[in-house]
Amino acid sequence: MSAQAPSPAAGTRPVAPAAARPVPAGLTPLFVRLKLSLLRNGLRQSSSRAAVWVTSLVVVVLLSAGALLGLLALRAVDDGAAPAVLVTLLLAVGWAVMPLFFPTGDETLDTTRLAMLPLRPRSLTGALLAASLVGMGPLFALCLLTGAALAAAHGALAFVVAAVAVVLALLTCVALARAIATANTRLLTSRRGRDMAVLSGLVIAVGIQLVNFWVQRLGASSGLASLDPTVAVVRWIPPASAIGAVASASEGAYGRMAVQLVLALALLAGLVAAWQRSLVKLMTAPDSSTIAAAAPKRRGRRTAGRRPLLPEGRTSTAMLRTLRYVLRDPKTKTAWVSALVVGLIVPVFNALQGLSTIYFGCFAAGMLGTQMYNQFGQDTSAFWMVAMTIASKRDAFLELRARALALAVVTLPYSVLVSVVMAALTHDWRALPEVVGLSWALLGALLSAGSVASARLPYSIPQESRKNVAPGQTGLAAMSMLGGLLVAPVLCAPVLAATIWLHVGDHTGWSWVVLPVGAAYGALIAWLGLRVAAASTADRLPEILEAVSKG
Repeated sequence: MSAQAPSPAAGTRPVAPAAARPVPAGLTPLFVRLKLSLLRNGLRQSSSRAAVWVTSLVVVVLLSAGALLGLLALRAVDDGAAPAVLVTLLLAVGWAVMPLFFPTGDETLDTTRLAMLPLRPRSLTGALLAASLVGMGPLFALCLLTGAALAAAHGALAFVVAAVAVVLALLTCVALARAIATANTRLLTSRRGRDMAVLSGLVIAVGIQLVNFWVQRLGASSGLASLDPTVAVVRWIPPASAIGAVASASEGAYGRMAVQLVLALALLAGLVAAWQRSLVKLMTAPDSSTIAAAAPKRRGRRTAGRRPLLPEGRTSTAMLRTLRYVLRDPKTKTAWVSALVVGLIVPVFNALQGLSTIYFGCFAAGMLGTQMYNQFGQDTSAFWMVAMTIASKRDAFLELRARALALAVVTLPYSVLVSVVMAALTHDWRALPEVVGLSWALLGALLSAGSVASARLPYSIPQESRKNVAPGQTGLAAMSMLGGLLVAPVLCAPVLAATIWLHVGDHTGWSWVVLPVGAAYGALIAWLGLRVAAASTADRLPEILEAVSKG
Protein backbone atom coordinates (compact mmCIF):
# COMPACT_ATOMS: atom_id res chain seq x y z
CA MET A 1 0.00 0.00 0.00
CA SER A 2 1.47 3.34 -1.00
CA ALA A 3 1.87 6.00 1.62
CA GLN A 4 -0.49 8.94 1.41
CA ALA A 5 -0.05 12.39 2.85
CA PRO A 6 -2.28 12.90 5.83
CA SER A 7 -5.31 15.03 5.12
CA PRO A 8 -5.73 18.18 7.14
CA ALA A 9 -7.96 17.93 10.15
CA ALA A 10 -11.49 19.10 9.83
CA GLY A 11 -11.98 22.79 10.35
CA THR A 12 -8.34 23.70 9.68
CA ARG A 13 -6.61 25.30 6.71
CA PRO A 14 -3.34 24.22 5.18
CA VAL A 15 -0.60 26.71 6.10
CA ALA A 16 1.55 28.02 3.26
CA PRO A 17 5.31 28.08 3.68
CA ALA A 18 6.67 31.32 5.11
CA ALA A 19 8.55 32.17 1.91
CA ALA A 20 5.44 31.72 -0.19
CA ARG A 21 3.09 33.85 1.90
CA PRO A 22 1.83 36.86 -0.03
CA VAL A 23 2.39 40.37 1.20
CA PRO A 24 -0.74 41.42 3.10
CA ALA A 25 -3.10 43.66 1.21
CA GLY A 26 -3.55 47.24 2.36
CA LEU A 27 0.07 47.86 3.32
CA THR A 28 -0.40 51.63 3.30
CA PRO A 29 -3.23 51.65 5.91
CA LEU A 30 -1.16 49.24 7.98
CA PHE A 31 1.82 51.60 8.07
CA VAL A 32 -0.40 54.58 8.84
CA ARG A 33 -1.85 52.66 11.81
CA LEU A 34 1.68 51.71 12.81
CA LYS A 35 2.71 55.37 12.83
CA LEU A 36 -0.32 56.26 14.95
CA SER A 37 0.45 53.39 17.32
CA LEU A 38 4.03 54.54 17.74
CA LEU A 39 2.77 58.02 18.53
CA ARG A 40 0.13 56.77 20.98
CA ASN A 41 2.49 54.41 22.79
CA GLY A 42 5.10 57.13 23.07
CA LEU A 43 2.61 59.43 24.78
CA ARG A 44 1.68 56.68 27.24
CA GLN A 45 5.22 56.43 28.55
CA SER A 46 4.92 59.43 30.84
CA SER A 47 2.59 62.30 31.58
CA SER A 48 5.39 64.83 31.08
CA ARG A 49 6.01 63.56 27.54
CA ALA A 50 2.30 63.79 26.78
CA ALA A 51 2.21 67.35 28.15
CA VAL A 52 5.18 68.34 25.99
CA TRP A 53 3.54 66.80 22.92
CA VAL A 54 0.25 68.61 23.55
CA THR A 55 2.07 71.88 24.09
CA SER A 56 4.06 71.36 20.90
CA LEU A 57 0.86 70.60 19.00
CA VAL A 58 -0.77 73.81 20.23
CA VAL A 59 2.30 75.81 19.24
CA VAL A 60 2.43 74.20 15.79
CA VAL A 61 -1.28 74.83 15.21
CA LEU A 62 -0.91 78.49 16.20
CA LEU A 63 2.16 78.91 14.00
CA SER A 64 0.42 77.18 11.12
CA ALA A 65 -2.64 79.40 11.46
CA GLY A 66 -0.47 82.50 11.68
CA ALA A 67 1.56 81.51 8.62
CA LEU A 68 -1.59 80.72 6.66
CA LEU A 69 -3.23 84.04 7.51
CA GLY A 70 -0.02 85.96 6.82
CA LEU A 71 0.36 84.41 3.38
CA LEU A 72 -3.31 84.96 2.59
CA ALA A 73 -2.80 88.65 3.37
CA LEU A 74 -0.32 88.78 0.48
CA ARG A 75 -3.18 88.30 -1.99
CA ALA A 76 -3.97 92.00 -1.68
CA VAL A 77 -0.33 93.02 -2.23
CA ASP A 78 1.41 93.50 -5.54
CA ASP A 79 4.13 90.89 -6.13
CA GLY A 80 2.61 88.77 -3.38
CA ALA A 81 3.63 85.61 -5.22
CA ALA A 82 7.34 86.42 -4.76
CA PRO A 83 7.58 85.59 -1.03
CA ALA A 84 5.27 82.59 -1.57
CA VAL A 85 7.75 81.05 -4.00
CA LEU A 86 10.71 81.74 -1.71
CA VAL A 87 8.90 80.32 1.32
CA THR A 88 8.28 77.09 -0.58
CA LEU A 89 11.96 76.69 -1.40
CA LEU A 90 12.99 77.40 2.21
CA LEU A 91 10.46 74.84 3.41
CA ALA A 92 11.92 72.20 1.08
CA VAL A 93 15.44 72.97 2.32
CA GLY A 94 14.24 72.58 5.88
CA TRP A 95 12.69 69.18 5.14
CA ALA A 96 15.91 68.08 3.46
CA VAL A 97 18.17 69.12 6.34
CA MET A 98 16.17 68.37 9.48
CA PRO A 99 16.24 64.53 9.22
CA LEU A 100 20.03 64.70 9.35
CA PHE A 101 19.93 66.52 12.68
CA PHE A 102 16.85 64.96 14.26
CA PRO A 103 17.04 61.27 13.27
CA THR A 104 15.30 60.13 16.47
CA GLY A 105 12.22 62.25 15.92
CA ASP A 106 10.50 59.55 13.85
CA GLU A 107 11.13 55.88 14.56
CA THR A 108 10.13 54.92 11.01
CA LEU A 109 13.07 56.86 9.54
CA ASP A 110 15.30 53.89 10.40
CA THR A 111 14.16 51.48 7.71
CA THR A 112 16.74 48.87 8.74
CA ARG A 113 14.11 47.70 11.25
CA LEU A 114 12.05 46.47 8.30
CA ALA A 115 14.87 44.58 6.59
CA MET A 116 13.69 41.14 7.75
CA LEU A 117 10.10 41.61 6.55
CA PRO A 118 9.02 40.24 3.12
CA LEU A 119 8.27 43.66 1.64
CA ARG A 120 8.90 44.89 -1.87
CA PRO A 121 10.61 48.28 -2.27
CA ARG A 122 7.78 49.72 -4.38
CA SER A 123 5.01 48.88 -1.92
CA LEU A 124 7.22 49.81 1.02
CA THR A 125 7.97 53.21 -0.53
CA GLY A 126 4.31 54.06 -0.96
CA ALA A 127 3.42 52.92 2.55
CA LEU A 128 6.24 54.89 4.15
CA LEU A 129 5.36 57.96 2.11
CA ALA A 130 1.78 57.82 3.35
CA ALA A 131 2.92 57.27 6.95
CA SER A 132 5.20 60.28 6.66
CA LEU A 133 2.18 62.50 6.10
CA VAL A 134 1.07 61.86 9.69
CA GLY A 135 2.54 64.30 12.21
CA MET A 136 2.99 67.94 13.16
CA GLY A 137 5.59 68.62 10.48
CA PRO A 138 3.33 67.69 7.56
CA LEU A 139 0.49 69.69 9.15
CA PHE A 140 2.64 72.81 9.32
CA ALA A 141 3.95 72.24 5.80
CA LEU A 142 0.40 71.76 4.47
CA CYS A 143 -0.78 75.04 5.98
CA LEU A 144 2.30 76.90 4.73
CA LEU A 145 2.00 75.51 1.20
CA THR A 146 -1.73 76.16 1.11
CA GLY A 147 -1.18 79.77 2.10
CA ALA A 148 1.62 80.15 -0.46
CA ALA A 149 -0.50 78.68 -3.26
CA LEU A 150 -3.52 80.81 -2.40
CA ALA A 151 -1.35 83.94 -2.20
CA ALA A 152 -0.28 83.38 -5.82
CA ALA A 153 -3.68 82.20 -7.16
CA HIS A 154 -5.94 84.62 -9.04
CA GLY A 155 -8.60 83.07 -11.25
CA ALA A 156 -10.48 79.79 -11.49
CA LEU A 157 -7.72 77.90 -13.34
CA ALA A 158 -5.11 79.18 -10.88
CA PHE A 159 -7.08 77.71 -7.96
CA VAL A 160 -7.18 74.32 -9.69
CA VAL A 161 -3.45 74.49 -10.32
CA ALA A 162 -2.98 75.56 -6.67
CA ALA A 163 -4.60 72.35 -5.45
CA VAL A 164 -2.28 70.28 -7.64
CA ALA A 165 0.73 72.37 -6.63
CA VAL A 166 0.08 71.92 -2.90
CA VAL A 167 -0.08 68.13 -3.27
CA LEU A 168 3.04 68.03 -5.43
CA ALA A 169 5.05 70.30 -3.13
CA LEU A 170 3.99 68.46 0.03
CA LEU A 171 4.80 65.03 -1.40
CA THR A 172 8.12 66.37 -2.70
CA CYS A 173 9.10 67.69 0.74
CA VAL A 174 8.21 64.40 2.41
CA ALA A 175 9.93 62.32 -0.27
CA LEU A 176 13.00 64.54 -0.09
CA ALA A 177 13.28 64.00 3.66
CA ARG A 178 12.73 60.26 3.28
CA ALA A 179 15.23 59.84 0.47
CA ILE A 180 17.97 61.74 2.30
CA ALA A 181 17.28 59.98 5.60
CA THR A 182 17.31 56.54 3.95
CA ALA A 183 20.50 57.25 2.04
CA ASN A 184 22.17 58.30 5.30
CA THR A 185 20.65 55.74 7.67
CA ARG A 186 24.02 54.15 8.42
CA LEU A 187 25.42 57.58 9.17
CA LEU A 188 22.51 58.67 11.34
CA THR A 189 22.78 55.60 13.56
CA SER A 190 26.56 55.95 14.01
CA ARG A 191 28.61 58.12 16.33
CA ARG A 192 29.19 60.61 13.54
CA GLY A 193 25.44 60.87 13.12
CA ARG A 194 25.04 61.66 16.80
CA ASP A 195 27.67 64.36 16.37
CA MET A 196 25.54 65.87 13.63
CA ALA A 197 22.46 65.69 15.84
CA VAL A 198 24.05 67.75 18.60
CA LEU A 199 25.02 70.36 16.01
CA SER A 200 21.36 70.97 15.20
CA GLY A 201 21.19 73.96 17.51
CA LEU A 202 24.04 75.57 15.63
CA VAL A 203 22.29 75.10 12.28
CA ILE A 204 19.11 76.63 13.68
CA ALA A 205 21.05 79.60 15.09
CA VAL A 206 22.78 80.23 11.77
CA GLY A 207 19.46 79.88 9.94
CA ILE A 208 17.83 82.42 12.22
CA GLN A 209 20.66 84.87 11.54
CA LEU A 210 20.26 84.38 7.78
CA VAL A 211 16.49 84.91 7.94
CA ASN A 212 16.95 87.97 10.14
CA PHE A 213 19.49 89.38 7.70
CA TRP A 214 17.16 88.76 4.77
CA VAL A 215 14.23 90.44 6.56
CA GLN A 216 16.38 93.45 7.46
CA ARG A 217 17.55 93.85 3.87
CA LEU A 218 14.00 93.47 2.63
CA GLY A 219 12.72 96.12 5.03
CA ALA A 220 15.47 98.55 4.02
CA SER A 221 14.88 98.06 0.29
CA SER A 222 12.01 99.04 -1.96
CA GLY A 223 9.66 96.28 -0.76
CA LEU A 224 8.67 93.03 -2.42
CA ALA A 225 9.70 94.30 -5.84
CA SER A 226 13.34 93.86 -4.81
CA LEU A 227 12.75 90.10 -4.72
CA ASP A 228 11.90 89.88 -8.41
CA PRO A 229 15.44 89.02 -9.65
CA THR A 230 15.72 86.22 -7.08
CA VAL A 231 12.21 84.91 -7.74
CA ALA A 232 12.88 84.86 -11.50
CA VAL A 233 15.39 82.08 -10.79
CA VAL A 234 13.76 80.34 -7.83
CA ARG A 235 10.41 79.82 -9.58
CA TRP A 236 12.11 77.29 -11.87
CA ILE A 237 13.58 75.28 -8.98
CA PRO A 238 11.26 72.48 -7.84
CA PRO A 239 9.28 72.21 -5.62
CA ALA A 240 9.07 76.02 -5.65
CA SER A 241 8.27 75.69 -9.36
CA ALA A 242 4.89 74.22 -8.37
CA ILE A 243 3.93 77.47 -6.64
CA GLY A 244 5.51 79.34 -9.53
CA ALA A 245 3.10 77.47 -11.80
CA VAL A 246 0.20 78.93 -9.81
CA ALA A 247 1.55 82.45 -10.41
CA SER A 248 2.03 81.65 -14.10
CA ALA A 249 -1.58 80.44 -14.36
CA SER A 250 -2.73 83.69 -12.74
CA GLU A 251 -0.76 85.65 -15.35
CA GLY A 252 -2.11 83.56 -18.23
CA ALA A 253 1.31 82.09 -19.08
CA TYR A 254 0.02 78.54 -19.59
CA GLY A 255 3.10 77.23 -21.36
CA ARG A 256 5.34 78.33 -18.54
CA MET A 257 2.86 76.89 -16.05
CA ALA A 258 3.01 73.46 -17.70
CA VAL A 259 6.82 73.42 -17.72
CA GLN A 260 6.97 74.37 -14.04
CA LEU A 261 4.52 71.63 -13.08
CA VAL A 262 6.49 69.09 -15.12
CA LEU A 263 9.68 70.11 -13.30
CA ALA A 264 8.01 69.59 -9.92
CA LEU A 265 6.60 66.23 -11.00
CA ALA A 266 9.96 65.14 -12.41
CA LEU A 267 11.71 65.92 -9.12
CA LEU A 268 9.10 63.95 -7.18
CA ALA A 269 9.49 60.95 -9.48
CA GLY A 270 13.28 61.16 -9.27
CA LEU A 271 13.19 61.32 -5.46
CA VAL A 272 10.91 58.29 -5.23
CA ALA A 273 13.14 56.32 -7.60
CA ALA A 274 16.27 57.28 -5.64
CA TRP A 275 14.49 56.38 -2.43
CA GLN A 276 13.63 52.91 -3.77
CA ARG A 277 17.23 52.31 -4.82
CA SER A 278 18.44 53.36 -1.38
CA LEU A 279 15.97 50.97 0.24
CA VAL A 280 17.21 48.06 -1.87
CA LYS A 281 20.85 48.89 -1.10
CA LEU A 282 20.16 49.39 2.59
CA MET A 283 18.37 46.07 3.01
CA THR A 284 20.73 43.95 0.95
CA ALA A 285 24.23 45.42 1.39
CA PRO A 286 26.42 44.50 4.38
CA ASP A 287 26.80 47.14 7.03
CA SER A 288 30.03 48.90 7.95
CA SER A 289 30.67 46.73 11.01
CA THR A 290 30.71 43.57 8.86
CA ILE A 291 33.00 45.17 6.30
CA ALA A 292 35.34 46.45 9.00
CA ALA A 293 35.55 43.01 10.62
CA ALA A 294 36.38 41.33 7.33
CA ALA A 295 38.87 43.94 6.13
CA PRO A 296 42.56 43.22 6.68
CA LYS A 297 44.31 45.22 9.33
CA ARG A 298 46.42 48.10 8.14
CA ARG A 299 50.11 48.04 8.61
CA GLY A 300 52.42 50.83 9.39
CA ARG A 301 50.21 52.81 11.74
CA ARG A 302 51.38 56.21 12.73
CA THR A 303 53.47 56.32 15.84
CA ALA A 304 51.26 57.19 18.82
CA GLY A 305 52.14 59.94 21.21
CA ARG A 306 53.85 62.28 18.74
CA ARG A 307 53.31 65.89 19.85
CA PRO A 308 55.03 68.22 17.42
CA LEU A 309 55.20 71.94 18.29
CA LEU A 310 54.05 71.27 21.88
CA PRO A 311 56.21 71.71 24.99
CA GLU A 312 57.45 68.62 26.77
CA GLY A 313 56.12 67.20 30.02
CA ARG A 314 52.70 67.44 31.59
CA THR A 315 51.80 70.55 29.61
CA SER A 316 52.14 68.70 26.31
CA THR A 317 50.02 65.76 27.48
CA ALA A 318 47.24 67.91 28.92
CA MET A 319 47.12 70.22 25.89
CA LEU A 320 46.93 67.26 23.52
CA ARG A 321 44.15 65.69 25.58
CA THR A 322 42.16 68.94 25.56
CA LEU A 323 42.52 69.39 21.80
CA ARG A 324 41.50 65.77 21.23
CA TYR A 325 38.36 66.40 23.26
CA VAL A 326 37.53 69.16 20.79
CA LEU A 327 37.93 66.80 17.83
CA ARG A 328 36.36 63.64 19.24
CA ASP A 329 33.93 64.38 22.08
CA PRO A 330 30.49 65.31 20.62
CA LYS A 331 29.51 67.75 23.38
CA THR A 332 32.88 69.51 23.43
CA LYS A 333 32.99 69.62 19.64
CA THR A 334 29.52 71.16 19.50
CA ALA A 335 30.41 73.84 22.04
CA TRP A 336 33.60 74.80 20.18
CA VAL A 337 32.05 74.82 16.72
CA SER A 338 29.12 76.87 18.00
CA ALA A 339 31.47 79.39 19.59
CA LEU A 340 33.59 79.64 16.43
CA VAL A 341 30.65 80.10 14.07
CA VAL A 342 28.48 82.33 16.26
CA GLY A 343 31.52 84.39 17.25
CA LEU A 344 31.97 85.26 13.57
CA ILE A 345 28.49 85.46 12.09
CA VAL A 346 26.94 87.69 14.78
CA PRO A 347 29.48 90.54 14.36
CA VAL A 348 29.60 90.12 10.58
CA PHE A 349 25.83 90.11 10.10
CA ASN A 350 25.42 93.13 12.34
CA ALA A 351 28.14 94.93 10.38
CA LEU A 352 26.45 94.08 7.09
CA GLN A 353 23.25 95.60 8.44
CA GLY A 354 25.08 98.76 9.51
CA LEU A 355 24.32 98.11 13.19
CA SER A 356 27.83 97.37 14.46
CA THR A 357 31.29 98.84 15.00
CA ILE A 358 34.73 97.28 14.88
CA TYR A 359 34.63 96.85 18.66
CA PHE A 360 32.07 94.11 18.15
CA GLY A 361 35.08 92.00 17.10
CA CYS A 362 35.66 91.30 20.81
CA PHE A 363 32.57 89.08 20.65
CA ALA A 364 34.62 86.20 19.21
CA ALA A 365 37.07 86.20 22.14
CA GLY A 366 34.13 86.31 24.53
CA MET A 367 32.44 83.30 22.93
CA LEU A 368 35.59 81.17 22.89
CA GLY A 369 36.69 82.29 26.35
CA THR A 370 33.58 80.72 27.89
CA GLN A 371 34.92 77.30 26.90
CA MET A 372 37.26 77.57 29.92
CA TYR A 373 34.30 77.14 32.24
CA ASN A 374 33.65 73.65 33.65
CA GLN A 375 36.89 72.24 32.32
CA PHE A 376 36.64 69.12 34.48
CA GLY A 377 33.04 68.44 33.49
CA GLN A 378 34.11 67.34 30.01
CA ASP A 379 36.25 64.61 31.66
CA THR A 380 33.12 63.11 33.34
CA SER A 381 33.93 60.10 35.55
CA ALA A 382 37.31 59.72 33.80
CA PHE A 383 38.47 62.71 35.85
CA TRP A 384 39.75 60.20 38.42
CA MET A 385 42.71 59.51 36.12
CA VAL A 386 43.58 63.21 36.09
CA ALA A 387 43.06 63.44 39.86
CA MET A 388 45.53 60.59 40.41
CA THR A 389 48.27 62.68 38.79
CA ILE A 390 47.66 65.77 40.95
CA ALA A 391 49.64 65.56 44.18
CA SER A 392 50.27 69.24 44.83
CA LYS A 393 49.15 72.74 43.93
CA ARG A 394 51.95 72.82 41.37
CA ASP A 395 50.46 69.82 39.55
CA ALA A 396 47.01 71.42 39.58
CA PHE A 397 48.47 74.66 38.23
CA LEU A 398 50.22 72.86 35.37
CA GLU A 399 47.02 70.98 34.50
CA LEU A 400 44.88 74.13 34.39
CA ARG A 401 47.58 76.12 32.59
CA ALA A 402 47.81 73.48 29.85
CA ARG A 403 44.05 73.57 29.31
CA ALA A 404 44.14 77.36 29.12
CA LEU A 405 47.03 77.25 26.65
CA ALA A 406 45.12 74.80 24.44
CA LEU A 407 42.21 77.23 24.35
CA ALA A 408 44.51 80.21 23.72
CA VAL A 409 46.21 78.45 20.78
CA VAL A 410 42.88 78.65 18.91
CA THR A 411 41.38 81.82 20.39
CA LEU A 412 44.28 84.24 19.94
CA PRO A 413 44.61 83.94 16.13
CA TYR A 414 40.85 83.57 15.70
CA SER A 415 40.14 86.81 17.58
CA VAL A 416 42.68 88.56 15.34
CA LEU A 417 40.95 87.14 12.25
CA VAL A 418 37.50 88.34 13.37
CA SER A 419 38.90 91.77 14.25
CA VAL A 420 40.48 92.10 10.79
CA VAL A 421 37.19 91.08 9.14
CA MET A 422 35.31 93.68 11.19
CA ALA A 423 37.90 96.33 10.32
CA ALA A 424 37.39 95.57 6.64
CA LEU A 425 33.60 95.71 6.93
CA THR A 426 33.50 98.91 8.99
CA HIS A 427 36.47 100.57 7.20
CA ASP A 428 38.01 101.42 10.59
CA TRP A 429 41.57 100.07 10.34
CA ARG A 430 42.90 102.67 12.78
CA ALA A 431 41.09 101.03 15.70
CA LEU A 432 42.28 97.49 14.86
CA PRO A 433 45.19 97.38 17.39
CA GLU A 434 43.05 98.45 20.34
CA VAL A 435 40.29 95.99 19.41
CA VAL A 436 42.82 93.15 19.37
CA GLY A 437 44.21 94.35 22.70
CA LEU A 438 40.73 94.47 24.23
CA SER A 439 39.97 91.01 22.88
CA TRP A 440 43.09 89.53 24.46
CA ALA A 441 42.43 91.27 27.77
CA LEU A 442 38.87 89.91 27.75
CA LEU A 443 40.18 86.44 26.94
CA GLY A 444 42.58 86.61 29.90
CA ALA A 445 39.75 87.66 32.20
CA LEU A 446 37.57 84.79 30.99
CA LEU A 447 40.39 82.29 31.42
CA SER A 448 40.91 83.56 34.95
CA ALA A 449 37.23 83.45 35.92
CA GLY A 450 36.65 80.17 34.08
CA SER A 451 39.49 78.36 35.84
CA VAL A 452 38.18 79.43 39.25
CA ALA A 453 34.63 78.44 38.31
CA SER A 454 35.86 75.05 37.07
CA ALA A 455 37.42 74.38 40.47
CA ARG A 456 34.66 75.78 42.67
CA LEU A 457 31.49 75.03 40.65
CA PRO A 458 32.04 71.87 38.56
CA TYR A 459 29.09 69.93 37.12
CA SER A 460 28.57 66.82 35.04
CA ILE A 461 27.88 66.73 31.28
CA PRO A 462 25.87 63.57 30.36
CA GLN A 463 27.35 61.78 27.36
CA GLU A 464 24.33 59.66 26.42
CA SER A 465 21.83 62.50 26.42
CA ARG A 466 21.33 65.73 24.51
CA LYS A 467 21.24 67.61 27.81
CA ASN A 468 24.38 69.55 28.66
CA VAL A 469 23.79 69.40 32.42
CA ALA A 470 23.05 66.40 34.62
CA PRO A 471 19.66 66.42 36.44
CA GLY A 472 19.82 68.40 39.66
CA GLN A 473 22.83 70.50 38.60
CA THR A 474 21.08 73.09 36.41
CA GLY A 475 21.28 75.78 39.08
CA LEU A 476 24.96 75.02 39.62
CA ALA A 477 25.69 75.35 35.91
CA ALA A 478 23.78 78.62 35.66
CA MET A 479 25.63 80.01 38.69
CA SER A 480 28.98 79.01 37.21
CA MET A 481 28.35 80.58 33.80
CA LEU A 482 26.43 83.70 34.80
CA GLY A 483 28.70 84.45 37.76
CA GLY A 484 31.78 84.06 35.61
CA LEU A 485 30.37 86.25 32.86
CA LEU A 486 29.67 88.99 35.40
CA VAL A 487 33.14 88.75 36.95
CA ALA A 488 35.06 88.75 33.64
CA PRO A 489 34.10 92.34 32.59
CA VAL A 490 35.07 93.55 36.06
CA LEU A 491 38.48 91.90 35.73
CA CYS A 492 38.87 93.48 32.28
CA ALA A 493 37.82 96.95 33.55
CA PRO A 494 41.32 98.51 33.80
CA VAL A 495 42.10 98.01 30.11
CA LEU A 496 38.59 99.10 29.14
CA ALA A 497 38.88 102.23 31.28
CA ALA A 498 42.26 103.09 29.74
CA THR A 499 40.78 102.74 26.24
CA ILE A 500 37.86 105.01 27.11
CA TRP A 501 40.25 107.59 28.62
CA LEU A 502 42.29 107.66 25.40
CA HIS A 503 39.16 108.49 23.40
CA VAL A 504 37.64 110.95 25.88
CA GLY A 505 40.94 112.78 26.32
CA ASP A 506 41.46 112.96 22.54
CA HIS A 507 44.59 110.82 22.70
CA THR A 508 43.54 108.45 19.91
CA GLY A 509 47.02 108.69 18.41
CA TRP A 510 48.20 106.47 21.29
CA SER A 511 45.43 103.91 20.89
CA TRP A 512 47.91 101.37 19.54
CA VAL A 513 49.28 101.07 23.09
CA VAL A 514 46.14 99.12 24.01
CA LEU A 515 47.48 96.14 22.05
CA PRO A 516 50.59 95.41 24.14
CA VAL A 517 48.92 96.57 27.35
CA GLY A 518 45.90 94.33 26.72
CA ALA A 519 48.09 91.34 25.88
CA ALA A 520 50.23 91.80 29.00
CA TYR A 521 47.24 92.42 31.27
CA GLY A 522 45.37 89.42 29.85
CA ALA A 523 48.36 87.15 30.50
CA LEU A 524 48.76 88.52 34.04
CA ILE A 525 45.12 88.21 35.06
CA ALA A 526 44.93 84.71 33.56
CA TRP A 527 48.04 83.68 35.53
CA LEU A 528 46.57 85.02 38.80
CA GLY A 529 43.29 83.21 38.19
CA LEU A 530 45.10 79.96 37.46
CA ARG A 531 47.07 80.27 40.71
CA VAL A 532 43.89 80.76 42.73
CA ALA A 533 42.10 77.93 40.90
CA ALA A 534 45.05 75.58 41.38
CA ALA A 535 44.83 75.88 45.16
CA SER A 536 41.10 75.12 45.10
CA THR A 537 41.55 72.23 42.68
CA ALA A 538 44.25 70.52 44.76
CA ASP A 539 42.11 70.80 47.91
CA ARG A 540 38.80 69.70 46.32
CA LEU A 541 39.69 66.72 44.12
CA PRO A 542 37.14 64.30 45.72
CA GLU A 543 34.36 66.90 45.53
CA ILE A 544 35.16 67.66 41.88
CA LEU A 545 35.19 63.96 40.98
CA GLU A 546 31.82 63.43 42.64
CA ALA A 547 30.29 66.44 40.90
CA VAL A 548 31.46 65.55 37.38
CA SER A 549 30.52 61.86 37.72
CA LYS A 550 26.79 62.39 38.19
CA GLY A 551 24.29 61.61 35.45
